[in-house]
Amino acid sequence: MSRQIKIGNLTLGGGAPVRVQSMTNTDTMDTRATVEQTLRMVEAGCELVRITAPDVKAAENLGRIKEELLRRGCKVPLVADIHFNPKAAEVAATLVEKVRVNPGNYTDRNTGKLEFTEQEYNDELKRIGERMSSLIEICKAHHTAMRIGTNHGSLSERIMSRYGNTPEGMAQSAIEFAEVCRQQDFHDLVFSMKASNVKVMVDSTRLFVKKMHDLGMDYPIHLGVTEAGDGMQGRLKSAAGIGALLLDGIGDTIRVSLTEDPEAEMPIAYDILQAVGARITQPEYIACPSCGRTQYDIQTALREIKEKTKHLVGVKIGVMGCIVNGPGEMADADYGYVGSGHGKITLYKGKEVVKRDIDQKDAVDELVAFIEGDSHSHINTLKH
Repeated sequence: MSRQIKIGNLTLGGGAPVRVQSMTNTDTMDTRATVEQTLRMVEAGCELVRITAPDVKAAENLGRIKEELLRRGCKVPLVADIHFNPKAAEVAATLVEKVRVNPGNYTDRNTGKLEFTEQEYNDELKRIGERMSSLIEICKAHHTAMRIGTNHGSLSERIMSRYGNTPEGMAQSAIEFAEVCRQQDFHDLVFSMKASNVKVMVDSTRLFVKKMHDLGMDYPIHLGVTEAGDGMQGRLKSAAGIGALLLDGIGDTIRVSLTEDPEAEMPIAYDILQAVGARITQPEYIACPSCGRTQYDIQTALREIKEKTKHLVGVKIGVMGCIVNGPGEMADADYGYVGSGHGKITLYKGKEVVKRDIDQKDAVDELVAFIEGDSHSHINTLKH
């Protein structure tokens, strides 16, 4: 388990729920547009909002954005996204709850140099500490967290010279920054290994976590497949990468990166968390694909059940085609809706039969009425 840190009023890591975050795509200098989009993101379930700060002016405007959000009753923590401008990071760290820096392009020089001697490599590493010192001190003074976000394809020349564009290079780059922060007694850190390639993202994150634990570190981990695209492909790539690591027990916050409006990312994030059992925010349905033994319209029944029970957060409902495999394969369900003959349904609570041979036209309503009337059900109608 990772250590727990605070990002404004939000707890992250250390057994806290896996947090869902996203990033605005408005012009940061357009305060109104950024505020409006942030509010829509929060309404969709976003718990941490990242905003780009490419220069000092944009970093300064984060303060105005924060003020307007607070005026409108929104206390969501903000993250400044920094790439090439250390001064922008220092300004932003005084205004928002977290800054994100990329080791590959935040401090290392871009000279076209392809080879580094051992001395040159170590000298550059030393300069990283010196150049990071000011930002670290500002973060400590303002209780601002920092994400060290390594991206595949944007590793520094120094790292590339020794490790190449590999998961090893990504993990090592982040470890070096972790050591710099630890030497300066700064620990409000989050780390991420981002790639558009799912395997690279998974491999580099696993490798970083192992390296971190071997060094006695336990910082929270941010998960995401960057540049995943849109539509089904973007969703599947995100689910594969994020889900695999969550099942490993790795991950304290996630971002589903889609080439769509940011609000579209939150439902997918919560679906992924639900699928791996990391965070339950909706009902769960265990439904068979049906076969020739199914003697009722299971597809229509499932749609109706989902529509009428969508408020029953945390309840597991089995919708099965027949009694041959149904009762056994839905053993994990709290309630069951199982075909028992031509147009007939039997209802279950757990493994126990509640009522047999109900006409399909009445069965969905009877199931819903039974669940809602069951004094022992664990219904939770909260949205998140």
